[in-house]
Amino acid sequence: MHFPAAGINVSPWIPPLVSLAVATLTTPAGVSGAFLLLPFQVSVLGFTSPAVSPTNLVYNIVAIPGGLWRYIREGRMAWPLTWVVIAGTLPGVFAGAIIRLNYLPNPRAFKFFVGLVLLYLGGRLLYELTGRYSRGRERLRSLEAKFKERMLAARKEGKRVAAGLSGEAVVRTCTFNWKRVEYEFWGEKFSFNVPALFLVALVVGIVGGIYGIGGGAIIAPFCCAVFGLPAYTVAGAALAGTFLTSIVGVVYYTILAPFYPQMAVKPDWLLGFLFGIGGLIGTNLGARLQKFLPERVIRGILGTLVLFLALSYIYQFLRG
Repeated sequence: MHFPAAGINVSPWIPPLVSLAVATLTTPAGVSGAFLLLPFQVSVLGFTSPAVSPTNLVYNIVAIPGGLWRYIREGRMAWPLTWVVIAGTLPGVFAGAIIRLNYLPNPRAFKFFVGLVLLYLGGRLLYELTGRYSRGRERLRSLEAKFKERMLAARKEGKRVAAGLSGEAVVRTCTFNWKRVEYEFWGEKFSFNVPALFLVALVVGIVGGIYGIGGGAIIAPFCCAVFGLPAYTVAGAALAGTFLTSIVGVVYYTILAPFYPQMAVKPDWLLGFLFGIGGLIGTNLGARLQKFLPERVIRGILGTLVLFLALSYIYQFLRG
């Protein structure tokens, strides 16, 4: 099947099958999988024009609602965290799109940028498996154990998992102002500095706008590692932020297209939709799996895969 906007030929069943596998693997870590689908489009399908970035964002728009709805329904959304992430990433996406079209239209330079982003992501995920990182997370490990124990008890009692959650498993906002946010989850209180997270989200939005990922793949591990927030509450916020910024990013790239007639800028809607269909199922499955898979397993698999891709791209660039 030919996709004219992307300028490629590929069987229509391949995009949804690949995105299904990717989204199922990545959603438990709080990311939609777009950061892995872009390398697949560039290196395997040969989709190398700037239009690949907004096409990747189309995937997010179609795929994310499946997992996001589950987090909302189960009360695992830290809404203040979501609003701060969105406020920072939205202006960043605008700046990222401009940088992508003006300074990184060349496929070789863009792949090097992708390699650097993946290098950070893979390194961060693997670092989180080390003893040094784990020593500062005793409270979060205790929280994870409590959460899994309640999940298993609910299953043994024959209850639906969402119905079997106690009131403690619902995120409750305690404080929300321009300086500080504090919320409660499983009897534990977690907080973060709003201006600090806003600045991080702004940088993440710029990177996400260039790459075409919306930023969730970066902001989720950062919230866990630096701000000490539990993955069970960060995942939903990261997906919600990625969903909204992806919509804005696609619209912005489409608006910019007439100003860059010398290159393909508009997203390939059909290709993005096909990826999104598989991702829609995968994010829902991944959100279910998150309650039963240890974080170490999730991060270990993702970290190894991402680091391999990063080193491959960087090596290709340096080799010339």
